Amino acid sequence: MLYSIFQSHKDEQVHKWTHYFPVYERFFKDFVNKSLVMYEIGVSRGGSLQLWKKYLGPFATIVGIDINEASKKYEDEQCKVRIGDQADLDCLRKVVDEFGQPDIVVDDGSHVMRDLDVSFRFLYPLLNNNGVYIVEDAHSCYLPEFGGGLGKPSSFIEKAKEMIDVLNSYHYKKEDKVDDFAKSTFSISFFDSMIVFEKRRRGKPYDLMRGNPDL
Repeated sequence: MLYSIFQSHKDEQVHKWTHYFPVYERFFKDFVNKSLVMYEIGVSRGGSLQLWKKYLGPFATIVGIDINEASKKYEDEQCKVRIGDQADLDCLRKVVDEFGQPDIVVDDGSHVMRDLDVSFRFLYPLLNNNGVYIVEDAHSCYLPEFGGGLGKPSSFIEKAKEMIDVLNSYHYKKEDKVDDFAKSTFSISFFDSMIVFEKRRRGKPYDLMRGNPDL
């Protein structure tokens, strides 16, 4: 569905890798025609705001965040644009105060390691339950000009790998020592150039068994 919308899109320019579309469909399909707030960091030429509006439907509030003042021209009755740096916490706070906590965040901004980290650490805890946070164009994590590099500790991918251990921390920490990331994260998924976090409040895992063990 989303790819078909993209193929027929004739308005402002949208620039996406082809393999992103099945990922979007997998994680966004349950949001279609629901009341929600989406933040997209990085407005570029405005086309992706239009794409999300067409796909998610009329009840979605879509907020673009960009450092370029010219991005304001892509606003309409459903898509709003706020100007600011994604690593500026005051800017992010103002967006949250104005539009509320997000259900979806797509980080398609600077792709600089520090910016990815600052935005994630501020916005992810505010993501609503059952929300989705996507860091896209994550191949920048391997590029020195963005502060990345294969195996480099500052790379957001390296930090996300460490979060896998945190996600599983119920199995090696006492329950009262498990942090909120583990308690509120259902999954971390890695794709080519994308990392997807699913926010879902959960407790300690319990082992279940049903049926006759002798069969």
